[in-house]
Amino acid sequence: MTVTVTGGSLSKNEINAYVAQLKQQNPDKIFKTIDFTVDGEYVDMSYTYDNVPFERIRRITGYLVGTVDRFNDAKRAEVRDRVKHSIDCGCSLEEIA
Repeated sequence: MTVTVTGGSLSKNEINAYVAQLKQQNPDKIFKTIDFTVDGEYVDMSYTYDNVPFERIRRITGYLVGTVDRFNDAKRAEVRDRVKHSIDCGCSLEEIA
């Protein structure tokens, strides 16, 4: 995390208090940058978040999973042999609207 202070100065304790407050208010976010602008007794704060990686969860053969790497051979066979359904009405989008 990059912290910048412009327009004045803040002590390390003040910066740590602001950062702790941000983390408490946004526990699921990872902060990329935090910018403080000091104007007399007022402090403006702006921040950006870092991208948080996520794992896609799907329902496969009755189980919510991200990947099938922990499936045994029987479950892998179910995944391989399952039928994927689609709807094909044979009509154009203009006919549907």
